[in-house]
Amino acid sequence: MSTWTTQIACEAAPEAVLDLLTAPRAIACWSPVPFELVDFDHARLSAGDRVRVCGELAGRRVEFMVDVIDAGDDRLALTATGPIRLDVEYVVSPAGRGSRVRGCIGVSGGGLLGRLLARATDALLAGGALRIALDRISAEVQRTALAA
Repeated sequence: MSTWTTQIACEAAPEAVLDLLTAPRAIACWSPVPFELVDFDHARLSAGDRVRVCGELAGRRVEFMVDVIDAGDDRLALTATGPIRLDVEYVVSPAGRGSRVRGCIGVSGGGLLGRLLARATDALLAGGALRIALDRISAEVQRTALAA
């Protein structure tokens, strides 16, 4: 299993960042791995939610079951299980006039297809996909704050 971690400073309150992290319609806009939610119509992700998502990895259409472990005051943690397993955690903490956002993604896969897709996902993350996702989160939460 490989693990990718990065963090950024964000000029928004931790609550605003957590609101964005748990808003189903917003997640697809910033996620490091493109996907779409299937049959989920709640306003927010909550601990205990089980969500089906579809997306594309390495040119293949893939489906995952996502189990939300925590969607609390300072953290979103989930596990996505499909042809590979993704253990995802975003931790938000107060920092100066805004927040510090740390993202961590663990990637593992078994079998031939799982190992190939895990390597493809590692390549995306090595190329900066997690950093880009955190930058998108920061930009979107700041844009939303300015619009309010």
